[in-house]
Amino acid sequence: MDEKDKMMKTARQEGLWNAGDRIVVAVSGGPDSMALLHMLATAAEQEGITVIAAHVNHGFRIRESAHELKVVEAYARQLCVPCETIELDLPSYIEETGKNSQVAAREKRYAFLHEIASRYGASRIALAHHGDDQAETVLMRLLRGSGLAGLGGIHTKRIEKNVELIRPMLRMNKSGIIRYCEEHLIPYCEDSSNSERHYFRNTIRLDVLPFLSQYNPQLSHSLQKLAEVASAEDSFMEQQTASLFAQIVTVSLDGCALRCSDLRGLHVALQRRLIKLILSYLCTESEKISFDQIETMRQAARNDMPGTWGMDAGAQVRCVREYEWIRWIKPPSSDSAEEIDYFYEIGKEQRFLELERGNWSFELAMIETPPGKQGIISSRYEAVFDVKELTWPLVVRNRRPGDRIQVLGLNGSKKVQDIFVDEKLAPRARGQYPLLCDATGRLLWIPGIRRSAIALAADGSQRLLRIRARNE
Repeated sequence: MDEKDKMMKTARQEGLWNAGDRIVVAVSGGPDSMALLHMLATAAEQEGITVIAAHVNHGFRIRESAHELKVVEAYARQLCVPCETIELDLPSYIEETGKNSQVAAREKRYAFLHEIASRYGASRIALAHHGDDQAETVLMRLLRGSGLAGLGGIHTKRIEKNVELIRPMLRMNKSGIIRYCEEHLIPYCEDSSNSERHYFRNTIRLDVLPFLSQYNPQLSHSLQKLAEVASAEDSFMEQQTASLFAQIVTVSLDGCALRCSDLRGLHVALQRRLIKLILSYLCTESEKISFDQIETMRQAARNDMPGTWGMDAGAQVRCVREYEWIRWIKPPSSDSAEEIDYFYEIGKEQRFLELERGNWSFELAMIETPPGKQGIISSRYEAVFDVKELTWPLVVRNRRPGDRIQVLGLNGSKKVQDIFVDEKLAPRARGQYPLLCDATGRLLWIPGIRRSAIALAADGSQRLLRIRARNE
């Protein structure tokens, strides 16, 4: 089986294209990409695909780059393949942005490839990474420190900006590709920068892999197999984690929340992955969040950890534990409810109040009560008051420093802050929780939590005010 047959087998197994697809081929001028261009161009009619070559001159090696451009254009004409090219001034771009040369080159190169794909209506971009590239990538990540996802190496296909990046040669070796070029008289150029050892990948290829191959002559093949196994297992774990996210993670406008008991009930591998998935959902820079940070968040859900706790998770996300919940919160906007006090007056004839913040609403009803009958309440979110004992207008507001309530059934008063702690109300919710007061400032009711001893309905009460609170 020659290299083209290997490519076709991979394409069928992985579903790399369909009849009718247009494919942009990234062609640098080296043996790998020139071989890929030849394979796809000669298979185009049989496969029912259209091939477009795309070449980028990065502007690093002036003479070499000019020669590569001519070679690519001439060979594309020979294959009757349209060829799109661009000449960039990467040195100036790097100086302006301060970016790493390889990062800057990749950014500009991929931007051009996506532009060409859009121009031609192409659904796929073909890249010439091969098995030796895969082995180098896995070893590089292993040396730098990597989890299962990193060991999965380069993927055969993945979506980027609604276009699928495909790598049909990922199961081939460099030696076979060179042989294919020689057999089919395919011209190619040698990149002199490939021998420069200040690039980490070059050091891995030229020094580290040959040295380690003394102990395992099949090291490159072994690393490729490791990548294939790790990638499949990583994919399975990703599916399991996504399913758990849908089942047990609560998503809101300001972030994500998870019961500590639900997190503790998962295998440690799924705990870590679920936290990483939550962070990825909330921010675009979650890859910068370290293993140690994720581990700290995971440990925060343990039974022996404090009931309230918080940390900056990184990437502008804050992680907090609020008793039985652990939350990941996006940064509040400048007009965040957490920073604003509120104060609503309720007139004697008013029958409804809806707060602008916190999804709270209040329904009020006046009840004429026959002698000897008291108001009956059905939940802690409902309260009844003797109208003649109230001073109007009533007020709904959030807490203020020093707030106290004369608790029903207790002598004296108690700090609202202490009540919130006793009730295990999340710290982030305390500042906006509504309190009902009368015009004199007396605290009448903390909906759902405590009723004061003020204005109680009694046997002699003739007119009652019934208030129902809802938080949706």
